[in-house]
Amino acid sequence: MRFFVYLIVFFSFFDLFSQLPVISPFATGLGSSAFIVGLSVGIYSFANIFGNIISGILTDRKGPFYILLFGLFTSALSLFAYGLISGSASLIGIRFLHGLTEGLIVPAAFTFLANGSERSKRGRSAAVSGAFVGLAAIFGPAYSGIVSVKTSVVTIMAINGVFMLVLTVGAILFLRTFTYVRKVKTAEQKAANPLAFFRHPGIIRAFLGAFFLMFSQGVLALVLPLKVEHLQFDAKTTGMLLSVFGLVAVLIFVLPVNRIFDFARPMLTLALGLLLMSGSMLFLSQVDELSMMMLAMIVYGIGFALLFPSINSLLIDSTEPETRGKAYGFFYAFFSFGVVIGSSAIGVLDLEFHHAFMLASAILLIAAFFTIIGLRKDTRPAGPTRSVS
Repeated sequence: MRFFVYLIVFFSFFDLFSQLPVISPFATGLGSSAFIVGLSVGIYSFANIFGNIISGILTDRKGPFYILLFGLFTSALSLFAYGLISGSASLIGIRFLHGLTEGLIVPAAFTFLANGSERSKRGRSAAVSGAFVGLAAIFGPAYSGIVSVKTSVVTIMAINGVFMLVLTVGAILFLRTFTYVRKVKTAEQKAANPLAFFRHPGIIRAFLGAFFLMFSQGVLALVLPLKVEHLQFDAKTTGMLLSVFGLVAVLIFVLPVNRIFDFARPMLTLALGLLLMSGSMLFLSQVDELSMMMLAMIVYGIGFALLFPSINSLLIDSTEPETRGKAYGFFYAFFSFGVVIGSSAIGVLDLEFHHAFMLASAILLIAAFFTIIGLRKDTRPAGPTRSVS
């Protein structure tokens, strides 16, 4: 069951990453303005926010099985709907539907994985799930970049839809025997503020880490394909560059170095990851040579590999199983919100390539310093009987 949930994580992120090289050019090909191009990237993640929160709440109440099943099936339908796009309005509508349905999947899947992990191995467990995300980051952009040259974006989405249908059938076969035992809340837990974890410093930093990780992804999703196109390379080049960072991240996740995530303080690796990602964005703003852009993506991949397990470990350390589904719902809502801000803000500002990357670099640098300042904050689980200042 655990391995199948990893597959669900992989294909959910595979669908996300396969969009990155093609959505901006696809929207441009429909004659959309710069604002609509940015919105077409960001609206998916904006809708994801609602899906993530709904998924988190329902996962705590009903368990992950039915949430995963419904999310997988409706995501498949939304992916097939890309064939109905005829202009900017239908593009935005279907992108919203796609983001909403896909947002149901990941919080439920990660809650399942987190609740089944030993606390002493939560860092390595997060690294393994991160490896599947990294594999999706390798194969997703490369696949869509190559297929888009031969066919179309509609074909890419239809193939993704087939994957989601297969996962739906697989979930019925492999996960239906999983029994969810709903925990009975005490009177004290019922009286507690259900959003009290928003005051917990460890959870706040996990949420912000998720936001800034995907903020950078939003900038890459919008700006990198357009910069590559401006330099007169095709979509395969964008796919290759995005796959490089995924390959680097996977190597760090699966090699023995991943033990660092079990004993190193998550706040330290979080801060270092943000610093490396900031540096890679600054480097991308200054170079036009393909080899130098690839080097920048290698640095970005190292930062991604440090950041992703760190924020997952922070969230596990700072929550109890009874509220973890809700916490993961908001956690991935911050993921989605990061992409919305990253892509939409750059689209609205209509910045040049180098200015967009420099702005992203500065924001990530500020986030890294904020994380370093907070190293002494308490990250013990937030419970109904204790408050954290």
